[in-house]
Amino acid sequence: MDDMIFYDRLQFAFTITFHYIFPQLTMGLSLLIVYFKWKFLRTQIEKYNNAAKFFMKIFAVNFTIGVVTGIPMEFQFGTNWAKFSELTGGIIGQTLAMEGLFSFFLESSFLALFIFGEKLMGQKLHFLTGFLVFLGSWASGYLILATNSWMQHPVGYEILENGKYVLNNFSALFSNPWLIPAFLHNQFASLVTSSFVVASIGAFYILRNKQVEYGKLFLKTGVVFGLISSIIVAFPTGDWNAKNVVKHQPASFAAMEGIFKTEKAGSEIILIGQPNTVEKKLDNKIAVPNILSFLTYQKWNKQIAGMDQFKKEELPTNIPALYYAYHIMVGLGTVFIGIMGLALFFLWRKKLYTFKPLLWAIMFLVPFPYIANLTGWYVAELGRQPYLVYGLLKTSEGVSPTVSSGNTLFTLLGFVALYMLLGLLFLVLVGKTIHVGPTPQNQKN
Repeated sequence: MDDMIFYDRLQFAFTITFHYIFPQLTMGLSLLIVYFKWKFLRTQIEKYNNAAKFFMKIFAVNFTIGVVTGIPMEFQFGTNWAKFSELTGGIIGQTLAMEGLFSFFLESSFLALFIFGEKLMGQKLHFLTGFLVFLGSWASGYLILATNSWMQHPVGYEILENGKYVLNNFSALFSNPWLIPAFLHNQFASLVTSSFVVASIGAFYILRNKQVEYGKLFLKTGVVFGLISSIIVAFPTGDWNAKNVVKHQPASFAAMEGIFKTEKAGSEIILIGQPNTVEKKLDNKIAVPNILSFLTYQKWNKQIAGMDQFKKEELPTNIPALYYAYHIMVGLGTVFIGIMGLALFFLWRKKLYTFKPLLWAIMFLVPFPYIANLTGWYVAELGRQPYLVYGLLKTSEGVSPTVSSGNTLFTLLGFVALYMLLGLLFLVLVGKTIHVGPTPQNQKN
């Protein structure tokens, strides 16, 4: 049984990790495309329109691969997690169906119109199609987060005699106190990824002395949006999410922060340290006293419950992974604010386009927002364990008893091979698009 649960979780973790590489770019990029198209309508400067159409090509490739890699996850609900689907399908099935029926079709339909219908519709309607693509992508994120938020903090439900969960208050699903903080944090984190991608393409063009006018536009836009979104991810949305975890999942918060023992006179914030679950302490830690209490409660001496205040079965099942994922996410977020803040300073001093070390740094930093987003999701999911639905349904109770670990491992290996091919195809297509560039007929600036 333990092997079965392990391989079921491993397969879902792999498929959802690979899948989320793509929507985290499309959700943020859709907003930047709307911005470029709006700038074109205001100024009638053609480079803004070309920029919007250029990034919509990259958006389309991401969207397509994202759809293909998302489909297997839906089947896994019925294969590997059939008991979970049977018990909770009356609740999560509604939001997932709404995501597929409403936001997916809205996004895909108007994506086609944006790509192929500019001359037919005119510029204002073309802008509207881009805005509806943005609306569909963010609505998709909202409905997925509504599903996940119910799993993190279940509300508005009742349990029938047969053990199934059903909604008795539909509005509670969308007024869940977990939802809005998680949604805003996720969406602005996706904007961080998109901003770094846009800025890195701009830096690439400038360093290669190719289509420099577009390089400067992309770099400036990516830096401005990147700094704003990086700050919003940290505060207020990150702070808001952390306070939700303290309130609704206090054991998870203690594990995230590495608080093994409750500190009576305020909790320190850990800068560096390695969790030692055997001796229940942090090894080689560097910490600042009382800062965590102040950040959490705005009181220097406020007590925060450590892991010693909870039963073993209430604690997350993988404390080191949760701790490291959280600190990687926070650490990278701090780096993003620093890099984009420095870039904005050089932009203000009119030196950014000629300062090659910073251009190289921006270009090579592009994978790290992806890592930060993924570790952020790991924090949410590892923190919820050992539950599928926090406090109600344990992970061990949601697996399919008839699907063997051997079958799961076999299909996992197939997914790995197939997804590596899809990843290679994605890189080739996006690389070719960047090589051609936004200028019509590949004319150089």
